Amino acid sequence: MVNLVTEISKYLMIILIGIYTFGCFTVFGYQDEGTQKSILRRQNILMFMIHFMAFLIMFLRTEETKIVMFYGMQVALLGCTIFFYTKLYPKTSRLVVNNMCMLLAVGLIMLTRIAYDLAWKQFLIIAGGMVISLIVPVIIRKVKFLANLRKLYGIVGVIALLAVIVVGRVSYGAMLGFEIAGISIQPSELVKIVFVFFVASSFYASTEFKNIVITTAVAAAHVLILVASKDLGAAVIIFVVYLVMLYVATRQPLYMLAGLGAGSAASVVAYHLFTHVKVRVVAWQDPIASYNDGGYQVAQSLFAIATGGWFGMGLFQGSPKSIPVRESDFIFSALSEEMGLIFALCLILIFLSCYIMFLNIAMQLKNRFYKLVALGLGTCYIFQVFLNIGGVTKFIPSTGVTLPLVSYGGSSIISTLIMFGIIQGLYILREDEEEDIERKKQQRLREEKKRRNRDLRSAGRSGSGTGSKNAKTAVGQKRAGAQRSKQEKR
Repeated sequence: MVNLVTEISKYLMIILIGIYTFGCFTVFGYQDEGTQKSILRRQNILMFMIHFMAFLIMFLRTEETKIVMFYGMQVALLGCTIFFYTKLYPKTSRLVVNNMCMLLAVGLIMLTRIAYDLAWKQFLIIAGGMVISLIVPVIIRKVKFLANLRKLYGIVGVIALLAVIVVGRVSYGAMLGFEIAGISIQPSELVKIVFVFFVASSFYASTEFKNIVITTAVAAAHVLILVASKDLGAAVIIFVVYLVMLYVATRQPLYMLAGLGAGSAASVVAYHLFTHVKVRVVAWQDPIASYNDGGYQVAQSLFAIATGGWFGMGLFQGSPKSIPVRESDFIFSALSEEMGLIFALCLILIFLSCYIMFLNIAMQLKNRFYKLVALGLGTCYIFQVFLNIGGVTKFIPSTGVTLPLVSYGGSSIISTLIMFGIIQGLYILREDEEEDIERKKQQRLREEKKRRNRDLRSAGRSGSGTGSKNAKTAVGQKRAGAQRSKQEKR
């Protein structure tokens, strides 16, 4: 019976996430606000149905009461997130909130399936990060001097990355972070946000050649420190984000070409200097041939994806524990094995939907600083998704980055939630700008109407004065004519 329920549920979950994903791209095709809200509310229902079915299967498979309690806590957290975002910020982007909760729900489902203890830790981190993300939009909206803190952003970013080299610990061949009071911290996750603010404030101040050289030097310092600590995934993300922001700010293709050339040369140098880079490239070229020399991770990832097929094995029907680093770097492979490629492709489309919203906000913002911030954060977010999924599917060499909001990782979750909070703050600013433009337009129309009314009244007064003078002249002429006729008669 349990096997039958598991088999039916996996198809139902695929259908439900397909309908949810379809709504992500069709909601704005309707001009009626009521229809849009109806679609967005339906997305919440679909998300909770997927969440319920997944935990029902896990409870039937394990028969552990703690699964039921954990499910209830997750429902409360996701429900409170949707409620507080929509009530505290009526102007917020409901689609971004829905997608954020959907990705978190999928991540918690997979982590609960893989390792309950890790899922519980992730839940606590998400709860804390959600509180922070609810405060961020207020800061973005109220603090007006964020564009003037360029030096602070640059100094904080460089010092945070240098601290990793000094006191950091090695993990999977790279020096990624350090521990404080038993809490693991990976500064590069938060530095990515600070770096975006640094570049945006720098190009907001000036796009002259001298300033571009200074900004490029600071950006290069970030990248070089990350390369020295062997955190190549974060280094690539920061490099690409800077190139995109540089091109958008200057509109100079030459800068982009120069950056791509420098990046290509640096990649060749890194290949020859760092052994683990060479291992990952060899594993990418042929993971089966290099199975015992670094290709094990990618090979197991490909086996899992192929085993799942289009519809997946079903929860607790696969073997995700055979996938290395399955809770973080390779969680997409574990998800594809048990939930299926169709489910995984829908998840990719949800990521893409978030990115489209980021770009939409960036294009409509009038303030140049906030426009660059939205663009930089969007690029950082979607490129990290590309690096993770591209690495586990052998499209590109593995870089060791997490899948935003889905993978296990405290620093990654908190930084992504802060990123979404900033985007919500920018969305509210965009709504404020539109209201301000509309208000000024209405005020201008009222002033023009008042001016026309004054002109009409003044024209009416001058017309009536001229008419009375003409009437008096006519009476005087008539009297003079009568007197002349009397004199002629005499």
